[in-house]
Amino acid sequence: MAEKEYPEEETQETAKSGFGFSRYSRIIKMARTPDRDEYKKTLGITALGIILLGAIGFGIMWLMTYLPAYF
Repeated sequence: MAEKEYPEEETQETAKSGFGFSRYSRIIKMARTPDRDEYKKTLGITALGIILLGAIGFGIMWLMTYLPAYF
């Protein structure tokens, strides 16, 4: 079998890929702190999701508590 030849940059990256955190260095370099508006939107959507899941759970609990009494 013939060995594939990779560009030098790619071989250095794969050589470092075995050392945990350095595997994600490209993603970390691209990451940035969200601005105030983006943070508020994320917080609002997350809060809405938590409230919705809580309401669904409460509804299921209520149904399981009161409906069996009618059967």
